[in-house]
Amino acid sequence: MSTPSGSVAGAVAAIRVLILNGPNLDQLGQREPETYGHETLADIEAGLHQTAALLGVELQCLQSNHEGVLIDAIHAARGTYAGIVINPAGYGHTSVALRDALSCSPLPAVEVHLSNIHRREAFRHQTYTAAAALGVISGLGAQGYHLALRALVAYFGRQRIA
Repeated sequence: MSTPSGSVAGAVAAIRVLILNGPNLDQLGQREPETYGHETLADIEAGLHQTAALLGVELQCLQSNHEGVLIDAIHAARGTYAGIVINPAGYGHTSVALRDALSCSPLPAVEVHLSNIHRREAFRHQTYTAAAALGVISGLGAQGYHLALRALVAYFGRQRIA
């Protein structure tokens, strides 16, 4: 039996993933393109939606320059999303509160950084948030988001088998 939208009744709901982007990522394409590339955040999100469609995943994207907004989004994600891809940007290096929000969330998260944080200033070499993530992808530009999304989907598959 089909529903009005044409989907099969009882079909498995798509996996939903929250994409979180921290401060200054709204400036991509303009801000230090030699470090962060020429793609805008809108470009990255459009590409991610294409990858998500291929993987059968639904995405919700959120960018904020405000730490509390990101923390609230992580808290609210429980029960709505299966996982999180997060680029904490500068907050990764400074925010114990953001790390704690990820730690207390039952959702798996993959951390992404556009630039290779280990080839940059010493204060960028460590992120507090990394300890609360399944893994970290750094230095692969926008491709890192796609890899993070694929890693989460693979993780979900392993969880269903276990």
